[in-house]
Order: sequence, then structure tokens, then C-alpha cells
Amino acid sequence: MKEAKNIVRAIESAQNIVITSHRSPDGDSMGSSLALLRFIKALGFDAVVCHPDPCPNFIEWIKRGDKILDFETDETKVIECINNAELLFSLDYNALSRLGNGMGEVFDQASGQKIMIDHHLNPEDFADISVSEPTSCSTAQLIFELIDSSNNLHLISSLVAEPIYLGIMTDTGSFRFNSVTPRTHEIVAKLLNTGLDHSKVHEETFDGNRIDKLKLRGYAIAEKLEIVPERKVAILSLTMEELERFNFVKGDTEGLVNVALSVRGVESAVFLKETNSAVKMSFRSKGAPVNGIASDHFDGGGHKYAAGGVSYLEMDETIEKLKSVLINYF
Repeated sequence: MKEAKNIVRAIESAQNIVITSHRSPDGDSMGSSLALLRFIKALGFDAVVCHPDPCPNFIEWIKRGDKILDFETDETKVIECINNAELLFSLDYNALSRLGNGMGEVFDQASGQKIMIDHHLNPEDFADISVSEPTSCSTAQLIFELIDSSNNLHLISSLVAEPIYLGIMTDTGSFRFNSVTPRTHEIVAKLLNTGLDHSKVHEETFDGNRIDKLKLRGYAIAEKLEIVPERKVAILSLTMEELERFNFVKGDTEGLVNVALSVRGVESAVFLKETNSAVKMSFRSKGAPVNGIASDHFDGGGHKYAAGGVSYLEMDETIEKLKSVLINYF
């Protein structure tokens, strides 16, 4: 990473540092944020992590006592931190809209130096220093590259390694997506050499399921999974009523789109979840690009084989629209 030494110099010269990531935290946004925080602390400095909304229950454990402020529940404090920051990091997003309207506007108007580290396509030009690597499997991997390229590998303790591993593990589907490269495994080997308990990361992330979560996922698969055989596409949807019936909490539907994608003969999958204001959509594929359909029809985008979108139609209308445009992409 050619910008690594400049980034470390910026850390060393800043009095107030803020680390931000996107709405709806996931393993990579949490992992990269906490890995960078712990690296900054290892350098002898401090930072504040500010996210748009709270962490989902299933990865709450990764905090290990570190505090994360969120705009949804502590707006005043987050605004104060961002406005006072001399250095602001944007991790795992490359468009300010990913922070949400309120926090995105505050970030945009902040006077501090801005550094973006991200692996998504088509970055916006809002940062003073941009590290955009769409070929990287995760932003957490880029945090490792920052530490490595700045000659600070000796500062990667197991506490720093753990969130890096979490980010890589979750964004690669436990190392099965084609974004995994030999370099990814080289990095994981170095993380394991710190004493990282990788099996514990898997256990903490995937083996703490609530009964309601399992029942919701069972219902979704048994009752709501639909296959469009001529397009080799699986569609899985959940309405707000169905989510509430199973006492839904954030994180309960994480990875469901990959379950739909795992059906024999299916090459692409879409998961639709109804919220108060819209239908959120997740697209995944084993081969056919899905970022095009997300950006062309559902106000979204993302990676070639993993993308997101949104629809402001009712659920039934959204599914009907989705089916009508499948022929142009699959």
C-alpha cells in the first residue's frame, strides 16, 4: 500500500481522530474499525469510532470493551467528535450516502483531513487520501496491508488480529468466495502466528443463535424461498409482519441470501427485507454479475458478485419488478 506511511504520519500528527464506517454494521465494517482503532492505540495514540447505527447482536462480542458511538442513539456526541476531529477515516464505504443523510452531511462539512480505505467499486471523490482496492476481499485485509506496508507488523497482537480475521472471514463467506487470493491466506497465516484463536472467532460469530432467529430462518427457507428456474435465480423475501412474528433483531437475517444461493442449480440469489420505509435487497451470485441489476433498477450497486439495492414499492410489487427485469441479466 503506497499510501501507508503517509497515513501513519497523519495519525501521528493528529490530536483528535475519528473512525467511521457504513450503516448496518457487518463483520468487515466492525472488524476494520476496531483493527484500526487498536493499531492506532498500539502506535501510542487514541481515536474514537463513530458509526451511523448500533452493532448487531451477533458481532457485539468483537468490541472486547472498546466503545463505539453511534449517530442513531448519541447524535450530539458523534457530531461533536466529527467536528473536532483533525483526522477522519472512512472505512468500508466510498460514498457519503452510506453514512445516512444526517451523519453523511456532518462528515462532508467537517474540516479535518479525510482518509478513505475501501474495497468497493466506483468510489466518490470526497477524501484527501483514498485507498480504493476493489480486488481486496475486505477492508479488514486493507487494514492489515496498512500495518504491514508501514513496517509495523510487530504491533499486530492477537487483539489487533482478531477483528482483522473477523472482517476477512465474514466478507469472504468463511473463505469460499472468489475474492479470496493466495495473499488472503498469507495474511491469515500471519494473524494466526500472533496467537489468534480463529476457531473462537467462528464460534462467537456463528454459534450464539437465538431460538427465534433459527425459527425465522427456518420459516424463510420453508415458506418463502422461490426459484425462477429458467433464470437460475432464487428469491427469498420477508415482510415486516413476518419479521415481527419471530421477534426479529438486527443480524437475524445475515447470510440468508447465501443460503438461497446454495440451492443446487441456482447461480444467483436475491434476499428482500421489508422495513418501515423501503424494501432492502441483497444480491449474490456465483458467476453472473449482480451489481448491474442493483444499480440499474434498485438504486444500489456494489461488487460484481455481491451487491445491494432498495425499492420504495410494496414487497409484492418489488418482487414483480425484479422478476420482470431478470431476463436482461441472467
